[in-house]
This record gives sequence, structure tokens and C-alpha cells, in this order.
Amino acid sequence: MLEVSREQALAYRIAEQGLHRSVADPYDLPLLDLGLQDSMRDTALLSLAARMPDPVRPESLVDDQRLALVWSHRGAPHFHRRVDLPELTAALVPLDDPDALARMLWQKKDIQAANESPLDIIFTTARAIRKVVTKPMTKGTVSGAITKLLPPAFSRWCRPCNATHVHEQLMRIASLHGGTRLEAGQSPATLAPLEDRGRMSTRPVPAAVSRVLEQYLRFNGPATPGDAAGFVGTAKTCLSETWPSAVTEIKVDGRRAFLPNDRLTALENPPSPAGVRLLPPLDPYTQGRDKAVLVPDKARAKEVWKILGSPGALLVDGEILGTWRMKVSGKRLAFTLTEFDPLRRADRAAAEDEAARAASARGYQDFSVTWA
Repeated sequence: MLEVSREQALAYRIAEQGLHRSVADPYDLPLLDLGLQDSMRDTALLSLAARMPDPVRPESLVDDQRLALVWSHRGAPHFHRRVDLPELTAALVPLDDPDALARMLWQKKDIQAANESPLDIIFTTARAIRKVVTKPMTKGTVSGAITKLLPPAFSRWCRPCNATHVHEQLMRIASLHGGTRLEAGQSPATLAPLEDRGRMSTRPVPAAVSRVLEQYLRFNGPATPGDAAGFVGTAKTCLSETWPSAVTEIKVDGRRAFLPNDRLTALENPPSPAGVRLLPPLDPYTQGRDKAVLVPDKARAKEVWKILGSPGALLVDGEILGTWRMKVSGKRLAFTLTEFDPLRRADRAAAEDEAARAASARGYQDFSVTWA
């Protein structure tokens, strides 16, 4: 069995995720095979800025008609290539009721209380979304409209909204099956019908699920079945029948993990990571489920992944060596960078250059950098 060090595994991931800035067109970024998450303001744009060789414009993702923003993996908003949406939708059809229930994540107890098939609940909700969303509509408007069409058991009292409405996670995982996308760059969140909705299919496609798992292993491998299940948003036991066959078991510092067969050569000889990158919160690199591999020091890991309000990660020569935050102050974007240990002067200067790239990507010419 091939055994590699943690450093070698991370060097491989950094290369696979495009952090060497070797791809000029965002559309060609291999990472889009899996999707680029955009859960916080400009998260995807800043992830792109960390990966593109040239400065990224604020409209790079919003105005690219080749891409679509949809609720996909775990019900989180991701940018995907439009041509990939049919297979993505097929991959998001739960395999069975246990899989459907697991994908409800924090709301699965609420769904269990409905005492109906979780699969039926998802697709009944998807049909309601398809019926309601015939033009761009805010998320709140859609939620209110479909709640009226659904059985009461599909909804709950929401204290922040002071209203009863459909379960949030249920709406998210049913949305793409309902033929809808999100309007990029809009606040509040706005849903719109996909231009080519097609007919809704409720038939599981195990091969499509396997491809998503294989893509996760490619960009975040070597990784475990539990890691991959966490990314998909289901239980590891639900994926036993769809685990990819063309993968090889590898040990990473003694930990059993897997990698697609066609990436073994890349793992054996990855380019050495060099330079500084400012990775935003929820960047694909820090979204890897094996956080102890990314940041072995527990105290530092707590700083990178906070329960609420996680900062961005300061990546230096392949290691996360600090965190960063940014705050809008009038017409200025203020960056605060925190180093775990004192960095070299050259690395500090490179980090400040990266802050300039991030500010430009968000459309700010005036910015400041403070080291904490």
C-alpha cells in the first residue's frame, strides 16, 4: 500500500485545487467539476481570486452566463457550469429514504416527525417549487408560497421570521429538483427558474453519485468515505453501494484514505507549494473534512474553524500559518491579518499583495492592512 506524508498529501491538494494559478479562465478551473461554494458574501469570488493568475473582476462570476449558482451539495449555494447541471441534479437524487433523511442534516428530526417517506417529502416540495417559481422571486416569497401548498408537517414555526414556513434545508435540497437556480449577486437570496428545466426525475442514479464522490477524492484526497459523505451531506453507510471502484487505498501518515487511480502519479510527485494565498472562509481547500490533516495543532485549528464567524486562512508555502478578516468601513476595505508565529518579511509583503488582489476582486480601490 502506498504511504505518503501529510505534507505530500497537502501539496497534491494545493495543485489539484488550482492554487498554483495555472488556469487563466475561471470556466476551465477543474475545481468547478465539483462546484465552488458561495455561502458568504463574495466567498466564491475570493476563492477564485486566490486561484487566478490575473486579477479577478467583481463581475467575474455574476456575469458569466456559462455558470449558474444553485443550492447543491449539502443544500449550500455553489457555482457550477450550466452544462454540468443535468448530471449534478441526478447525483443529488437521494438513493433511498435513509439517504434522503440524512441529507436533511440538522432538520432530520423535524422530517422524521412528519411520519412520511423522506423521498416523497423532498419531491413533493420540489413540485411545489416548480409550480411557484416561474419568474425571479425572493427566497422569502417562495418559502411563503410553497408553504401554503404543502402539508403542515413540512413546516415549522420560525422565531426569527415570526412565521410558520417550510423547513429551510428541505427547501434547499428540493430546489434544484424543482428546476430553480439562485440569482448570483442578489440580496436577499432570489430564486429563478432554470432556463432549461427539463422534466423532474425521481429515479436515483448511483453512477452520478459515484462521480461526485470520485471528484471529492480528487480535490480533497487522499480522503476517507466519511470525509466524502460529509461533503455530500449524508451518512457514510448510505454510500456503501456507490463508492467509486476506480480508487486506490493509501495511507496518509498512517491514516487509511482513498484517491482515484488516475491521480496516483500526481500524488507521487506533486509540485512543491510556494507563495502566499488568502483563502476566504468556506474556501474549497479549508472545506476538506479532515481538519486535523490540514491543521494538526488543535489550538490553531480552533482559530481557523470557529463555531460562528470563521475567518479566512493565511496559506504560506503549503501550511495554514494564520488567519485574516476583512471589514467594510465606508468606501474602504479593512483587512486584519493574524499570524500564528512571526512570518518572514517577504511573506508578510506577499500577504499584503494578496489583500490588494482580494480588495480589487470585491471592487475596492481603497484598502488597509493591519497585522494583529
